[in-house]
Amino acid sequence: MANNPDHAPGAYGERIAADYDELHAHLDPGDAVEALARLAGGGRVLELGIGTGRIALPLAARGVEVHGIDASGAMVAELRAKPGGDAIPVTLGDFADARVDGEFDLVFVAFNTFFALLTQEEQLRCVRNVAARLSPRGVFIVEAFVPDMCRYDEAGHTLRTHRVDGERVIVDASTLDRAQQRITTRLVALDGRAVTQYPIEIRYVWPSELDLMARLAGLRLRERWSDWRGGSFDASSPSHVSVYERT
Repeated sequence: MANNPDHAPGAYGERIAADYDELHAHLDPGDAVEALARLAGGGRVLELGIGTGRIALPLAARGVEVHGIDASGAMVAELRAKPGGDAIPVTLGDFADARVDGEFDLVFVAFNTFFALLTQEEQLRCVRNVAARLSPRGVFIVEAFVPDMCRYDEAGHTLRTHRVDGERVIVDASTLDRAQQRITTRLVALDGRAVTQYPIEIRYVWPSELDLMARLAGLRLRERWSDWRGGSFDASSPSHVSVYERT
């Protein structure tokens, strides 16, 4: 599995970069930008997996000093082509290991991007590197889904409609490896003229496992919401926004 080019850092971004913004146009970053700007408190911010700048650009437009890390040169090129994209410093590399100078008052990883790190060791290494970059008052924020095993049949398969938009239909076909906490997905777009596939490979993490990683890195959970608006998190929440601070 480690030798599969689809699983290399940045492989997802290289495949989907040209279509990423259109595929995710239905996602409004407004609530995330509002919450991040408030929590940054005027300090420096680092986004892990900055991509095409879906969150970083409107955050920078609020006057926040934003830096980024991304493993995909194609995604960063899309960012650079947008107004204001050239002004955001971006380090190209795997965000589990890439080094960025200085301390940050807020480091965040949004939209399940933390799960792009495919082993527990990589994920823990990432959290430790984040902790080393945080200022004394700094916080680390992770936005991710809560794993839902009911989506999969006994063999670990699922097929569902992602979007139906005009003449375009987007579905995803996924397989689950419960032992490795791995999900392998093909996002398939059909528009009447062509069929396009985007490979996605993730290692999901339960909120409790993420909390333990944070503790091992010298961080603790300060608060957990169900969304960027600060909604209450409970057993029925399909996603979480977790805020960690130094112990």
